[in-house]
Amino acid sequence: MEKLLVEGGHSLKGQVRVSGAKNSAVALLPAAILAESPVTIEGLPNISDVDTLSHLLQEIGGRVSKRGQDIYIDPSDMISMPLPNGRVKKLRASYYFMGAMLGRFKKAVIGLPGGCHLGPRPIDQHIKGFEALGAQVTNEQGAIYLRAEELRGARIYLDVVSVGATINIMLAAVKAKGRTVIENAAKEPEIIDVATLLTSMGAKIKGAGTDVIRIEGVDHLNGCQHTIIPDRIEAGTYTIMAAAKGEEVIIDNVIPLHLESLIAKLREMGIVVETRDDQLLVRRSNPLKSVDIKTLVYPGFPTDLQQPFTSLLTQATGTGVVTDTIYQARFKHIDELRRMNADIKVEGSSAIVNGPITLQGAKVKASDLRAGAALVAAGLMANGVTEITGLEHIDRGYENLVEKLSDLGAVIWREKMTEAEIEQFQNS
Repeated sequence: MEKLLVEGGHSLKGQVRVSGAKNSAVALLPAAILAESPVTIEGLPNISDVDTLSHLLQEIGGRVSKRGQDIYIDPSDMISMPLPNGRVKKLRASYYFMGAMLGRFKKAVIGLPGGCHLGPRPIDQHIKGFEALGAQVTNEQGAIYLRAEELRGARIYLDVVSVGATINIMLAAVKAKGRTVIENAAKEPEIIDVATLLTSMGAKIKGAGTDVIRIEGVDHLNGCQHTIIPDRIEAGTYTIMAAAKGEEVIIDNVIPLHLESLIAKLREMGIVVETRDDQLLVRRSNPLKSVDIKTLVYPGFPTDLQQPFTSLLTQATGTGVVTDTIYQARFKHIDELRRMNADIKVEGSSAIVNGPITLQGAKVKASDLRAGAALVAAGLMANGVTEITGLEHIDRGYENLVEKLSDLGAVIWREKMTEAEIEQFQNS
């Protein structure tokens, strides 16, 4: 096991290139199951979630080969093999195998998904959608069993706006007989990305990116070539870090439209953010003014950027209130930031951040992916060295984090943990 060390106080300057979107990748790879010939997905991030999904595709008979950032998947010999546990437990997005395998084989057995511990994230809306399409869904010994004689189009209203349910129902519906309408659908850019892939395969989808998606079922889907969109959350994370410690940082390979809510808040704080076609230029300015944020479904402020943004607020003058309406359990980073001298208290689903505070390096633990990003951001701002454990979470979503930040001038490195440190980490 390794730990990450960050020496704070160094300014960031230069250019960082954003990788392909993690939240797209985890849906695009299972979507390849639906094709009858090879699929190539270009620009995938080199992260552990992509490796896990590639292995799962191989477990059900897919041939998967990787060349740099591109993955080639031949799904022609895939079978509807049960995936009861093992790798399925490692990431939440393994639930996309449900929709994809149901769409192709009319049956699937998938272990209940894992991922970061962010409190209850029920899959009841996914199941409601599958049942509306004609599937029988049962929970047997910790696995979800899906069976259908045939899938028929249906009108499905999501009670809660859910990215996962929207994508999963799309995957199951593209080969169903007749028309499916998903109402109150999520509008995230990753949904448009998955719909673009499916359309390139021959699916008939209209309205992706709006709250009503219409799908006309087709009998066959062919392989295709698809380039993934840039990762708006990774882009947002580096933008926040640049806002905290940047002299002048260019964030390259960005779709600025995807980050409008973040950019608006940073400008409100007094940070200079210039948008170009596929780049952001970020300049730190002093003093920073505190702001309130409230996470909402897209195009609102992303819950995935709430944690790194909280770290930035510790450097702003005044009191900022951070309210997370998506995942109330997403405040596990607060105790760790307090170890670093942050003045933050949690009240219900809000964190109240007072600043500016001089953060101090400390030994801290990443409890989930974006908490890890928040601690790295805090480490860049702190006096002294911050030691971060729980890197398996960070590796799930950030490609070459150490290299990218080092190229900007950060002093950051990984070290092997001693046996005593591993034991302490496992007991904590």
